[in-house]
Amino acid sequence: MTRLRSGFSAASVFSAAVFGAAALAAVLASGAASAQTKLKWAHVYEPAEPFHTASVWAAGEIAKRTNGRYQIDVYPSSQLGKESDINQGLTLGTVDMIISGSSFAGKAYPPIGVTYYPYTFRDANHLLAYAKSDVFKDLAKGYNEKTGNHIVAVTYYGVRQATSNKLFKTCAEMKGLKIRVPDAPAYLAMPKACGANITPIAFAEVYLALQNGTVDAQENPLTTIEAKKFFEVQKNIILTGHIVDHLNTIISAKLWNQLSPEDRVIFTEVALEAAARATKEVAAREKELLDVFKQKGLNVVEVDTAEYRDTVMKNITFESFGYRKADWDRIQAIKSDGM
Repeated sequence: MTRLRSGFSAASVFSAAVFGAAALAAVLASGAASAQTKLKWAHVYEPAEPFHTASVWAAGEIAKRTNGRYQIDVYPSSQLGKESDINQGLTLGTVDMIISGSSFAGKAYPPIGVTYYPYTFRDANHLLAYAKSDVFKDLAKGYNEKTGNHIVAVTYYGVRQATSNKLFKTCAEMKGLKIRVPDAPAYLAMPKACGANITPIAFAEVYLALQNGTVDAQENPLTTIEAKKFFEVQKNIILTGHIVDHLNTIISAKLWNQLSPEDRVIFTEVALEAAARATKEVAAREKELLDVFKQKGLNVVEVDTAEYRDTVMKNITFESFGYRKADWDRIQAIKSDGM
């Protein structure tokens, strides 16, 4: 056996080298296994709202199901920007996942915004049936092809109602009313058709705008009116019910393309479960809130929604927003069951 000057045999040196290589490989493998990808999930809603609590649950569940390979931090309350900002962030790389309405997705791919044309959905059940339909799949595919971003789940957001310090009951009585709407075309349809003065204001700034009289009115689901405390600075809730609203859980093109097929399944399944959780909570709370607001002294006003709908249909065309009437007709044909 050949011995080196140090007194070690060639065989022992070879064995040590093999062992060292194996040990290094084990360390590298361990490091790869424990490598963690940090992600940002953003939205504009309050920490106490189901949209946030379900997102936090989903972040933890994804970490659990991927053995800790993903750490997702959820940023509520417009911390990473207003809704238009976080939608742009999917492309810019400042966020990886968001919850946001199809009205904002419609800025990139207008046809998907047709769901925000007033009185498109009959109720929450109709909306949820749409989320499982071929119409939704076709529109989501068009959005994906346009942006690369991937919609993985739909959450019921609630029926949008108007609140105002100036009482109105008919569409015509909204003429000249200063009303805040989100900065997306779809929300303009009903107020515009009724002759209101439309003022887009960032979601985080609405309370102050109502408080100081910059605007007289706003529109949102009852659960949002509660969460954002708009009831503190508004006298009347007018049940226009003009949009049955929803939020999409969207994964950026960059992240989706990096996910393995197995991880795509995990992210999608968890997002769907989170959406179902939030939907259930929102629907339950929505049923309770009219009585809650009445007890707080607000004036709850019933209106003839058919008059509002007919005025919108007469004055606002689908094409003016980039929508396709054929998509709307397909949605109308969807049958729905109970939630």
